[in-house]
Amino acid sequence: MSDSECIFCRIVAGELPATVIERDAQTLTFLDIAPATRGHALVIPTRHTADLWEITPDELSAVTLAAQRQALRVRDRLGAAGVNLINSCRAEAWQTVFHFHMHVIPRYPGDPLKLPWTPTAGDPAEIAAAAQALS
Repeated sequence: MSDSECIFCRIVAGELPATVIERDAQTLTFLDIAPATRGHALVIPTRHTADLWEITPDELSAVTLAAQRQALRVRDRLGAAGVNLINSCRAEAWQTVFHFHMHVIPRYPGDPLKLPWTPTAGDPAEIAAAAQALS
């Protein structure tokens, strides 16, 4: 089941563009359009599920494993020194897109990120360059 109004469901369906890094039967990993750091990605289940309270254990496992694969890619291909995995469940926890998603945020020595961050539009060329390095 998908939600026709959900931006992430529309990305899964190919109706909206995304810089996809990896796709399998249960998950989609793509770069965030408002990255906190270079290589910041989102991992989502391909089936619509609103949040951590609604995702099935199998889907959560699949998302977590995909997030780990992305964390290893940013370490190995972008030189990340660490990584934050962040999920926000419901508006009170800063969830703004109500389709479960895990942020995989690479951390670099001296990066300016202070959590929580305020998303701002990223540089499209830099997002494309990160996608090239991660693909």
